[in-house]
Amino acid sequence: MIYILFWISLFIVFYTFVGYGIVLYGIVKIKRLLNPRKQILYSEPELPSLTLVVAVFNEAYILADKIKNTLALQYPAEKLHIIFVTDGSTDESPEIVKKHPSIQLMHSAARNGKIAAVHRAMQQVNTEIVVFTDANTFLNKEALVFIASHYKDATVGAVSGEKRVYSTTNDATAGEGIYWKYESALKKWDAELYSVVGAAGELFSVRVSLYEAVPADTVLDDFMISLKIAAKGYRIVYEPAAYAMETSSVNIAEELKRKIRIAAGGIQSIIRLGELMNPFKHPVLSFQYISHRVLRWTVTPFLLLLVLALNVWLVVQGASWFYTILLVGQMGFYTAAILGWLLEQRNIKVKVLFIPYYFCMMNYAVLAGIIRYFGKKQSAAWEKSKRQIA
Repeated sequence: MIYILFWISLFIVFYTFVGYGIVLYGIVKIKRLLNPRKQILYSEPELPSLTLVVAVFNEAYILADKIKNTLALQYPAEKLHIIFVTDGSTDESPEIVKKHPSIQLMHSAARNGKIAAVHRAMQQVNTEIVVFTDANTFLNKEALVFIASHYKDATVGAVSGEKRVYSTTNDATAGEGIYWKYESALKKWDAELYSVVGAAGELFSVRVSLYEAVPADTVLDDFMISLKIAAKGYRIVYEPAAYAMETSSVNIAEELKRKIRIAAGGIQSIIRLGELMNPFKHPVLSFQYISHRVLRWTVTPFLLLLVLALNVWLVVQGASWFYTILLVGQMGFYTAAILGWLLEQRNIKVKVLFIPYYFCMMNYAVLAGIIRYFGKKQSAAWEKSKRQIA
């Protein structure tokens, strides 16, 4: 039974982080040959009316640049409405927005969290499409056009842009950029198979007619909003030609804080989106959702610990040399991660340690996030992570 448990656990760990990508790519390659999807796109004169909503919380240090970037976006002026929501901001953010009459400012002194601000903004939206983006991200000029063009296809309920992370230094947070490159590949293949499994808040859009308000205590509002639309039978498209750029966290402590919040929101979302795990109702989406999200945010981090413990036990009990090799490999990987952590504490940069360090940090964040959520210590209010300044 110990051998069986070890191999099942190891398989799930491998499948979660590598195997799903391999399986997904293989299915997509076959689908391209047998039944290539023909995209149905709006031409530029046909583009739908669109509102861009930017959530702001004490972003005065970067807001002028964000507004400049926003006003430079290409989209028919008569079809574009821009809203900046500065709820809870105590700095000069509202005053900075007021300088631009083409932007609608919504401000409330009360700080009720991002999702409350988004719901309030949605009451002012009367366009066909709404696009959400963050104040600390910068979009490419064609982003809105690329996103909106997908809505000619009636099966599309949401469109997610690509998140791109860059680092101004060579520290361990560069692992965030490596992680997002892999995530972007998975999202591209997910969309080709059927649908992206949740949108990233840095840049995503929905049909206004399908928008459904989520509870005020929702942590991952972008994820919940987009997947509620997917649960109605609509697809979430991935458009990498529309991208949001942001710098990486200033250090691993700030990145860890962000990841723990995401993990707490992840377990909350899984509990509230239970219907998506019903393969009889959502056969393809359930496969994608469980493989890409649920395993990462629930059992796999625990299985990493179990695999290590069982591997040690098997070697101590005299298992074959193969198990010794596996144990040495595991110990080497975790030693590299620990070295990465120790060197980061001393401000020493070693790129080869980025992957094991960031991988272990991510899985620790899931464990911490689960504990935080069930301990009722996770707020829906913004918990901004400090990011590098470009």
